[in-house]
Amino acid sequence: MDMAAKFQDQLVFHMTGKRRGDGLGAVDTVDLRPALLARYRDLARLRYDYPVVLAEGDGEEFVLSLNSIVDRVLGEVAPRGIDGERVRRYALRIERELRAHAAAGGTDRLSELWKAAVARIAAADDAAGDVLARAGQTLPADGTLVDCDAALPALLIAHAWRHAQRQKARRFRTLVDQLLRRLTDIRRAAFVNSEAGRRPEALRAAVGPAHADVFDFGAMSKLLARHAPKDELPAARRARIEWALAVLRAQRFYPDPGSTTHAPAFVFEFDNCTAAIEAHRARLPQIVEVVKALAIAELEAAGAYVEAEHDPFFERYDATALTADDLALFPDYLVCIPPARNDAPENAALLDMLSAGLPVKVLVEVGDLIEEASIGTGHFAFGVRSARLATTAMGLGGMFVLQSASSNLYALRERLRRGLTCRGPALFAVYAGTPASTLLPYLAAAAAMESRAFPAFTYDAAAGDNWAARFSLENNRDPEADWTVESLEFADDALQRASERVAFTYADFVLCDRRHAAHFALVPRDRWNGAMLPAADWLARPEAEANDRVPYLWAVDADDRLHRVIVDARLMQAMRRALLLWRRLQEHGGIHDSHAERLLSRERAAWEAQHRQAPDSASQQASAQPAQTPAAAVEPAPVAERPPSDEAWIETARCPSCGECRNINDRMFGYNDNKQAFIKDIDAGTYRQLVEAAEACQVAIIHPGKPRNPNEPGLDELLERAKPFL
Repeated sequence: MDMAAKFQDQLVFHMTGKRRGDGLGAVDTVDLRPALLARYRDLARLRYDYPVVLAEGDGEEFVLSLNSIVDRVLGEVAPRGIDGERVRRYALRIERELRAHAAAGGTDRLSELWKAAVARIAAADDAAGDVLARAGQTLPADGTLVDCDAALPALLIAHAWRHAQRQKARRFRTLVDQLLRRLTDIRRAAFVNSEAGRRPEALRAAVGPAHADVFDFGAMSKLLARHAPKDELPAARRARIEWALAVLRAQRFYPDPGSTTHAPAFVFEFDNCTAAIEAHRARLPQIVEVVKALAIAELEAAGAYVEAEHDPFFERYDATALTADDLALFPDYLVCIPPARNDAPENAALLDMLSAGLPVKVLVEVGDLIEEASIGTGHFAFGVRSARLATTAMGLGGMFVLQSASSNLYALRERLRRGLTCRGPALFAVYAGTPASTLLPYLAAAAAMESRAFPAFTYDAAAGDNWAARFSLENNRDPEADWTVESLEFADDALQRASERVAFTYADFVLCDRRHAAHFALVPRDRWNGAMLPAADWLARPEAEANDRVPYLWAVDADDRLHRVIVDARLMQAMRRALLLWRRLQEHGGIHDSHAERLLSRERAAWEAQHRQAPDSASQQASAQPAQTPAAAVEPAPVAERPPSDEAWIETARCPSCGECRNINDRMFGYNDNKQAFIKDIDAGTYRQLVEAAEACQVAIIHPGKPRNPNEPGLDELLERAKPFL
């Protein structure tokens, strides 16, 4: 079969999704993953954000990563020198054991796991075991150790919510206890000065048993009660105080922890929207009573209650009078919707509940980002109901919205805290992977975020009065680029080390889902050809130019052998839609803002037109004036000399801020205050990276010069590649 026929098979698959002949293989018969994920097979050997510890108590930090805890422990107990190195080695061994335990599904307390690991170490090294045992007694935090798996979003957000509610409860109890004491003091003072307070038995109780035999309480009562009023408090005021005391003591939102006869507290955690809405409606009358009791108590404690003014107001006080400040006093409702129940009838009122301003925090666990369309086209629906929920809620305004993969939740912990403590409603849309993924849950979630299938963003309506203050694309890699790009290093046909810049795309993410293997075809190495184009490059080309090309991905098998996998047109269409949604988010974040770019283009055109006219007017003025003598002629301004060709340099003033050079080596290349590139540290990288940056630069402003290290491998080839840029 000739090369044209081989390519024809590839083109037919791309257009139809149908394999024909024996030149294309099925990807579900090989354990494939995107090539950029080859290095992440054993996560237990890596130090990263997970597992985390759900910290107990009411400290400032409600969650800490295991590696940060180990680092703090080592900072306290590991001395400098050989002895400290031995302790550090054992502590890192404990960390690896605990990480493996969490990855296997264990959810035990950190202190117990630490103690068991130290016992195993002490059997081999008593001295190190003693040091680590003492360290375990003073761990900076203790709590349940949890890994990044399907259960993490609900566990972490519920834990953070309880932490926030305990703080709110303390503030409420402090306010109520102060009012109870002040009202009780008013009532007690009135009783002491009343006829009843001056009776013998009341006086005896006031003096106490220590001196009860010293006084004649009957005579004392006759003497003191001669002019005492029956009740110093007016009846109406006493009734108001007694009512406020009864309501505040009986409220079930934040019960008195010291009370043994109190009714059980209300439950505020639910797994569906309908139950939360019904609970809120049922409790509204009691909320009204407590708010009214607080207001009356504050007025009475200050002696500022005026019956003619306040009685009519409180007689008509109902739920319509409640303000956001009033509702903020009470616990927020937490609704954690399981992935399988997102479309259930009991959750149909989700957006209505959020837009109504109910004090509710909702976690929606997105279980699938790759949905086939319901109408038989076979095109991807790209998670219309789930992946776009957060952007829909953001459009409603007036709330806090966070979208993130579970792998990124620890990094966004301060945003989580902000959302869970805000006064209005909040929505947390979290993707934690799907069982159909061939990747570990952490890696599957991270791949969704890196591929733009599920970008992270936050929208905080209370953060300011404009989009720049409210919206953030925090923690997305390369937020100014269409796709994240990394260097893929591999051995070529001659077993020489090679490197290529590879984009991680939405199609790479889908490749990890075994349900959609039919959208890919494996191409044998002997059928690779020049008409095959990386999927990101294929998508960037005009449609007319891409018609005679076939998009492919780099993938590796279980033995890390490199493969090319071509992608069908239906998946490329889904990839285009994913990119469109990402670009919309970029605009929200002020990146590639079409309005700003249009204005900039208009201003640039006006500036250029103005400067085109300037030489004509200058020449006309020159012709009208007598010619200057040579002695009076103005010499041209000196032109800045470029560095010698042996030195690497960048034409910084022409840099378009594309970020390609920093993607290659952000220690060698930096940005100035105008976000334009310059060589920050020439010795922080290799000559190969200089040449690759020059080749990747969109405007050819990087000049690699001559190599500084004459022993760097492959210099002959690199010097040849560098010639066009010298």
